[in-house]
Amino acid sequence: MPKQFIDQYGRILNYLRLSVTDRCNFRCYYCMPEEGIDFVDRKQLLSYEELQFLLEIFTEYGVNKLRITGGEPFVRRGLVEFLGRISQLDGLSEMAITTNGSLSFSQIDALADMGIRSINISLDSLDKKRFFEITRRDKFDEVFSAILYMIDRGFEVKLNAVIADNKNTQDILPFVELTKHHCVSVRFLEEMPFNGTGTFEVPTWNHVVIKKHVLSHYPTMRRLPDEANSTSVNYQIPGYKGTFGIIASYSRTFCGTCNRLRLSATGELRTCLYGAPALNLRDLLRSGANRDEVIQELQRAVCKKEKDGFEAESIVAQTPKKSMSFLGG
Repeated sequence: MPKQFIDQYGRILNYLRLSVTDRCNFRCYYCMPEEGIDFVDRKQLLSYEELQFLLEIFTEYGVNKLRITGGEPFVRRGLVEFLGRISQLDGLSEMAITTNGSLSFSQIDALADMGIRSINISLDSLDKKRFFEITRRDKFDEVFSAILYMIDRGFEVKLNAVIADNKNTQDILPFVELTKHHCVSVRFLEEMPFNGTGTFEVPTWNHVVIKKHVLSHYPTMRRLPDEANSTSVNYQIPGYKGTFGIIASYSRTFCGTCNRLRLSATGELRTCLYGAPALNLRDLLRSGANRDEVIQELQRAVCKKEKDGFEAESIVAQTPKKSMSFLGG
């Protein structure tokens, strides 16, 4: 039998989202307050050596897709060198990165040289003023230049836009139009309750409303075949080079086929974004656990993965939700 992480519902968990830092150089309203959050002491982060040790276990047990997240992953010193090492791990067939796009061209070149091709960029507006209001940083020109450079270098670029009333709904149609001449995938996301403030209103612009809005302007839009374990429902306007999708990140319509695990920069393993940490691997490693003991605890934790995000959330209903910057975007 192949070595695999399998939950109680028979789902094979082969996709790990790994946060390498809780720090970020932006202050997006849906992720953290303007003044920021109390970032953890750097000694509490998993070291690159600890991360590589854990990734060797994950890939041995069937994890073949890895996504590097933050915070903003590129604010962590030494990240590019670390990516170069782990990109060679046996069994790893895909390594992707989620970033806010504030990368230098030299960092982009380094990613291309090591064979990384999939980049997700959090971009919530194509308007410079709204970009500043959402991120609280004047970085639109820098980010958009990096996006165009990545497209030219042949990266598979996905733009993630969190859609919210009175924030950026007027950007939906310009984003769709962006796919006319660029081979880019835009995904519209429902807002989630991980802003670090303890307050949240159910989004009025959910996946149904977003789809109706686009359809009313592009009646010829066609749905694309679903990829295995996809969180997005994807569409294309006939004749356009790129595509767009809608992710029901709050409505959670895709949980039944979830194949994901999350590991925070401080070692918290989550089997669901909406749930509690199932295990702290940093504490386990630093208590002296050996490889076999780590594997045993991992198997116990992943086996208990909840059926969906609603069940996971109900278990921790009274616990304040942390910032997405801490949890890993």
